Amino acid sequence: MNAFKYAAKKSSGQTVEGTIQADDRNQALAELRKQNLVVLKVEQVGGAAAPAADGKPKRGIGLMFQGGPKASQQELVLFTRQLSTMVSSGLALLESIEVLGEQAETPGMKKTCVKIATELRSGSDLSSAMEQCPRAFSPLYISMVRAGEASGQMDVILARLADYLESSATLKREIRAAMTYPVISLVLVLGITAFLMLGVVPTFRQVFDGLGAELPSLTKFVLGVSETMKNNWIAIFGGGFGFCAAIWIFMKTEVGGLVGDTLAFKAPVFGPLARKVALARFSRTFATLIRSGVPIMGTLDIVAETAGNRLVTRAVVDSKESVRNGQLLSEPLGKSKVFPPMVVRMIAIGERTGALEALLEKIAEFYDAQVKAAIKSLTSLIEPILISFMGVIVGGVVLSVFLPILDIVGKLGGS
Repeated sequence: MNAFKYAAKKSSGQTVEGTIQADDRNQALAELRKQNLVVLKVEQVGGAAAPAADGKPKRGIGLMFQGGPKASQQELVLFTRQLSTMVSSGLALLESIEVLGEQAETPGMKKTCVKIATELRSGSDLSSAMEQCPRAFSPLYISMVRAGEASGQMDVILARLADYLESSATLKREIRAAMTYPVISLVLVLGITAFLMLGVVPTFRQVFDGLGAELPSLTKFVLGVSETMKNNWIAIFGGGFGFCAAIWIFMKTEVGGLVGDTLAFKAPVFGPLARKVALARFSRTFATLIRSGVPIMGTLDIVAETAGNRLVTRAVVDSKESVRNGQLLSEPLGKSKVFPPMVVRMIAIGERTGALEALLEKIAEFYDAQVKAAIKSLTSLIEPILISFMGVIVGGVVLSVFLPILDIVGKLGGS
């Protein structure tokens, strides 16, 4: 018998740690699940982990977060949909995984399938096998698979999971497509401006100095800016890069992320879009997990982790204690001021009528449509703004160069 140190969550949401005696890691996992615990981490105490079926030592779940095979979201959607079809057709789970591994097009997905198949042969269930590939399968994915194992509806859960992944991928794709145009346009504007100020404008200074004429205020301003940029371009570009790097590092901290997410919600143009995206993700994730039979406390943990916005995460985390004490979820969510009254009211109705997942799906569909409409209007709004900005910058530089020339030509014509 070996000793295994574990960390797990009770059905109430409380995290517990301890040590359990078992022959190997799989037996330890089985014993913990018999106690209705959601296993977070299992590691052998005092030595290497128990050998796997292939004779190679296994790594604990905590260490696997540092490596392991990785699969893209597109590959994961296809894998999930095909696995659901194979399971519903009566094909054995291990055989299905092996077939998917053979036809996988990328090394990451192929290695993921090989890893899962190896774990299944050694006696693990599918959710435990997927825990060994945390870079490919999220906690949400694993929790839904575990719910499918418990309910005996693996094919149904996998089909529902594939629908969720496809909806999430579509939303990300639309947002990325909407942001690509303004970003590229802004880069082009800045590049053209830098080229004019550093490459074109300085060549006219010698011409203007040779003429000895009084220059317009706009021309003096542009020449001064050009001279400053030319003499200090290393400091300007270095400072800009350092400022962006500092902001990026700050946003990675808890405080910085909270500040960034708060500003994202309050931004004049992008704020409403950011809020709608967060609410759509929250509602769809919550509905998918509840419909799949994941316990409410486990659902709140996963929703908080995958919210994508720290304000939503904080509101969900704060609501857990209230739910644990017997309150309705809608009460603490309403107090958070993050969720609109319509969302809170629909969640409250769903809790009272027992149709929470159905109403959450309605909320998700509503905000998905709102996001699409917001992206379309945002794209149509940004285009004229960028064109106007480019016209002002480029036109201002060109005008500052030609004003003295036109003035001199006018004087020569008058004489």
